[in-house]
Amino acid sequence: MKTIGLLGGMSWESSALYYSWINEIVRQKLGGLHSARIAMVSVDFQEIEDLQHKNKWEESGEVLSKAAAQVEAAGADFLLICTNTMHKVAPQIEAAINIPILHIADATAEEIKKHGIHTIGLLGTNFTMEQEFYAGRLAEKHGLKVLIPPKEDREIVHRVIYKELVVGMVKDESRAEYLRIMRDLQAQGAEGVIEGCTEIVTLVQQKHTPIPLFDTTSIHAQKAVEMALD
Repeated sequence: MKTIGLLGGMSWESSALYYSWINEIVRQKLGGLHSARIAMVSVDFQEIEDLQHKNKWEESGEVLSKAAAQVEAAGADFLLICTNTMHKVAPQIEAAINIPILHIADATAEEIKKHGIHTIGLLGTNFTMEQEFYAGRLAEKHGLKVLIPPKEDREIVHRVIYKELVVGMVKDESRAEYLRIMRDLQAQGAEGVIEGCTEIVTLVQQKHTPIPLFDTTSIHAQKAVEMALD
């Protein structure tokens, strides 16, 4: 079994899901008392969030590159960046380490394509929804057509993530808003919706809607186990 490297803390709410789900999947696959080999470094999300909203991406990349090097030094065979948004600096992190990165957008795109879906809605932080590092990768590398909500709905999605989900707050009224936004994306032609922030799964699960959902946290965790056991 390879050692899975986790670069977490963004937020720890979703990083806890990564740790739990990866170990659950390993136990299901191997049985007995098996658990995953994991090397993890968890950063202080306040520091990262401050840099995000000041548009200081290179500085945030330096912080994460240093943490990624610590994960590698702890014996990881490959790395998961346990957040969608900070894949914006994935190339910077990749240049600082000698182990491969399992990119969350690639893992998600492969799962979407297995379902024969070509047009997909995307929810996440404003950074993820509006910038090319994520939707552009889905389109250019994987041939997917990506739809995002209008600006005022993007603001709702972003606010709920940063003011509620990353601090463990789950509100019924916020779920209702997310479901409305998902239905609107479906009406525009989306065949499914990417939960493109690792905390969204704490608010909206498949049981809440008939629209096919692609939870990036669980997909990333599943692919990590497949890679570790390959």
